Amino acid sequence: MLSEERLATLRAWQAQDPDPATVAALDHLIERAEHGDAEAVTEIVDAFAGRLAFGTAGLRAALGAGPNRMNRVVVSQAAAGLARWLVANGHRGERVIVGYDARYNSDVFARDTAEILAGHGLVPLLTDRHVPTPLVAFALGELGCAAGVMVTASHNPPQDNGYKVYVGRSQIVSPTDAEIAAHIDAVADAPVADIPRSEDYSLVGEELVNAYVARDASLVPAEAPRELVWAYTPLHGVGADIVARVLTATGFPPPALVDSQAVPDPAFPTVAFPNPEEPGAMDLALALADEVGADVAIANDPDADRCALAAPFAGVWRMLSGDELGWLLADDALARGAQGTYACSVVSSTMLSAMAAAGGQPFATTLTGFKWIGRVPGLAFGYEEAIGYCTDPAAVADKDGISTLTRLLTLVARLKANGESVADRLDALARRFGVHLTAPLSFRVADLSLISDAMARLRQHLPAALAGVAVEASDLNDGWNGLPPTDGVLFEGAGVRAVARPSGTEPKLKVYLQVSLPPEQSSDLVLARATAAATMTQLKADMTAALGL
Repeated sequence: MLSEERLATLRAWQAQDPDPATVAALDHLIERAEHGDAEAVTEIVDAFAGRLAFGTAGLRAALGAGPNRMNRVVVSQAAAGLARWLVANGHRGERVIVGYDARYNSDVFARDTAEILAGHGLVPLLTDRHVPTPLVAFALGELGCAAGVMVTASHNPPQDNGYKVYVGRSQIVSPTDAEIAAHIDAVADAPVADIPRSEDYSLVGEELVNAYVARDASLVPAEAPRELVWAYTPLHGVGADIVARVLTATGFPPPALVDSQAVPDPAFPTVAFPNPEEPGAMDLALALADEVGADVAIANDPDADRCALAAPFAGVWRMLSGDELGWLLADDALARGAQGTYACSVVSSTMLSAMAAAGGQPFATTLTGFKWIGRVPGLAFGYEEAIGYCTDPAAVADKDGISTLTRLLTLVARLKANGESVADRLDALARRFGVHLTAPLSFRVADLSLISDAMARLRQHLPAALAGVAVEASDLNDGWNGLPPTDGVLFEGAGVRAVARPSGTEPKLKVYLQVSLPPEQSSDLVLARATAAATMTQLKADMTAALGL
């Protein structure tokens, strides 16, 4: 049974909720709870335990009623807080791009946002269709926008949605997030119906899409080879339409398309998690690639800001790690003579530093996330191991899975024309810079306290050695190499490296592992890789034990 006080709170929420579906869902939860359904009570308690925190990742949570879920009340308050911040910082009358993907309620949340921004004296430009996240990041510069909102939960499970905010060309960082959150708090106690709204906003569509496609096509030299066979999946997301347009504009052949995943579907029915990194997510694409004799298989995640690649290695298809794909793209950029800083996040491989140095280009390490990578001055190329790549920073200062796909098609076609494969190129890089093996450890939890407890245990009992190698620990909470403080612990030793940190977008604790050998020990790649793999096995075991998970 629910207390009278709790029931009053729930009814007060329903009274201001403009979404009949969420009101009805809460009615159903209340009825179940009143009949002794413990699961319903737990859901209600969690959904009303506090307000969904607005941070540098914006908002991201499960859909549902209550201040701790994604719904029209929470989104309207977030939009009002953002609008107030923009006006307070001198942006009244300026443009704000608002886009959305094909997840449940994304279009509704985007329309609410456009109306509320307009009601506060801003000039919203709402996309007239669901779009990839990179299109919104591109529009910031292309359309001269002061800010942007993308309604997406990227590669999260189907029950989630999210709210991603850009100011200027980049995603927000501290202290902007806290300042916007304070404005959200200021409006959160008033009824949502009191938030000013207006339908005085514009729709943008074909012109923006055409400009993005033209920019992407410009990345391919006229003389570049275009012959290759490839398979593609957008993983039930919104990438396929624009990818098709880019192919027409560039002259690359159409892919063997995974038909069952080609159309946007917020239920993501063919995958457990709509993330190309998750086991099984690319199984259909790999099977199709094998069937058609493809050179590579490529996937975008549902909002198409990430890109994954698989290729045959000694006749066996496998996914490239995010770092391996980063090395290939960096090698390609250096070969093209791309001038500027090469950057990756602190959890990514250290090999990019050596590659940039060999190419005579500066290198920078950033905190995790493209809100940091995209801000690197003079960025030429940036990546993070979670299959995010910024390959055209002048146009999109964020990860972009579609321009990455274009770069990859260009790269693979050139390799093929030269009688090489992806595997051959990775071998060449390993011989030059030494074998680098990276691998993740990921612990998904239902109770977030398990993550904080594990990090506390790690900090209290820092291992002095990992995989038999002495290591030094750096608490990233104290700042490291000039980076802002962040929740994480870094271990470094001769040829071993590990970074443990909580995920910023999912209920996971992640550990990023690297084993490396110098070039002089990497001439025999079979032996070097076997040595690295054995060390990696022990490194995983040691870090699991140190976390107590």
